[in-house]
Amino acid sequence: MPRVLIADQLSPAALKIFADRGVEADTKTGLSKDELLKIIDQYDGLAVRSATKADKDVIAAAKRLKVIGRAGIGVDNVDIPAATAAGMVVMNTPFGNSITTAEHAIALIFALARQVPEANVSTQAGKWEKNRFMGVELYAKTLGIIGCGNIGGIVADRANGLKMKVIGYDPFLSPERAVELGIEKVELDDLLARADIITLHTPLTDKTRNVLSREALAKAKKGVLIVNCARGGLVDEQALRDGLDSGHIGGAGFDVFVSEPAKENVLFGAPNFIATPHLGASTNEAQENVALQVAEQISDYLINGAVTNALNSPSVTADEAPKLKPFIALAEKLGAFAGQMVDQEMKRIEIAYLGEVSKLNLRPLTAAALAGVLRPALAEINMVSAPSVATARGITVSENRQEISPVYDSLMRITITTEDGERAFAGAVIGGAPRVVDIKGMELDAPFAPAMLYVNNLDKPGFIGALGGLLGEAGVNIATFNLGRTASGGDAIALMGVDQKIDDAVLGKVKALPHVKDAKILVF
Repeated sequence: MPRVLIADQLSPAALKIFADRGVEADTKTGLSKDELLKIIDQYDGLAVRSATKADKDVIAAAKRLKVIGRAGIGVDNVDIPAATAAGMVVMNTPFGNSITTAEHAIALIFALARQVPEANVSTQAGKWEKNRFMGVELYAKTLGIIGCGNIGGIVADRANGLKMKVIGYDPFLSPERAVELGIEKVELDDLLARADIITLHTPLTDKTRNVLSREALAKAKKGVLIVNCARGGLVDEQALRDGLDSGHIGGAGFDVFVSEPAKENVLFGAPNFIATPHLGASTNEAQENVALQVAEQISDYLINGAVTNALNSPSVTADEAPKLKPFIALAEKLGAFAGQMVDQEMKRIEIAYLGEVSKLNLRPLTAAALAGVLRPALAEINMVSAPSVATARGITVSENRQEISPVYDSLMRITITTEDGERAFAGAVIGGAPRVVDIKGMELDAPFAPAMLYVNNLDKPGFIGALGGLLGEAGVNIATFNLGRTASGGDAIALMGVDQKIDDAVLGKVKALPHVKDAKILVF
């Protein structure tokens, strides 16, 4: 009988699901790391919330562990690369606490608008400072939502019910989906200039980190209220404190912080600042939902191999896995390549399968490709959630099968349509490994590497030498170097695997080279 360790507090209903599915579950919460290391090798599955850290040491000691399930969406406490290398599936429950988190954001908005916490403390202290706590109505105020996915959409629905004007900034939100949600889609600067209240509902990625920077906060409307129930790091905390002290920011309510648990923080004690200890998912209903989901998912995987909501593994059956595995790897990497190459709002993603691959089950391949395309902007996306996330953002997704592939036994092509037109990227499995074989209609044959540099340039003599010399001076070693071009003297590309991740300063120097049209740092 499979054994599962429940290392953080879960609803009792989860125990019943494990028992009903024939899985033995032990609840041992509050374990120290040393205590966890001593017993983890006795279990096939590990169920956690946010307290238990499944780091590389725990994973190395878990010789028997097959699956880690996170009751919730964030997996910062799980070392996913280490788990993947050890062959462990990491699952989360991405939709179980959406309503609860959205409602907490609305609660903080109300509390800020009417200064509820301060008024409560004052009144219970025996004061009656009725004139001190002059609030503002939410009616007819403009709510700016940064991140209009699942939770942001729920917040918009509630705000519309309060007769607020809702505007939203989200590069993945289509105009059609915005209309459905009752959101006026705007750019970030427009949102900052117009919003009376700003609430954030986006993952923390390289693109969203400090989305409300010091410069952005300076552009915000004077007296704006800011709420963050998403992730610490989306707002520059010191800049926000300065804005609260100066009065430029009218108030802020934070449920999340850069460093947690937040025993101290630069924001604490600021005027009209409300703090809660990461309570976004803390309702009985949400905890029941995520507990039930994680128990079902872990049980299904241990009993019959079904993979659901996996962050590091495709959702495939045991029979399909051997044939699909190399093409899933290609789909994920080619998708990640395309997602990092396209900066504009995506309107359509078409995935074409040519040759033998067209005869396989395409659902996991398309899901893997979508997850790859969207992951650069949405860090917590996975193969299961990617199709619904694309739909929620109004991105049209289509598959195209062609039984004949002119050059390769199997070819996969991802075409992304934006306002500026189409961009296509093709790949193939060669020698069992995924490779890029076509970019912008230019043929090449390039393996993927953890760190890569893409350069689009004019095909002129001396360019390759200049590029190589620049990278050499920067201490960047080139591991692989592949070229493509339209014609002699025409458009050309260079795709390099490098041993060191290139920083923005070096990238700027590459872009400044003669004949360079574009350059990007790619990470896989």
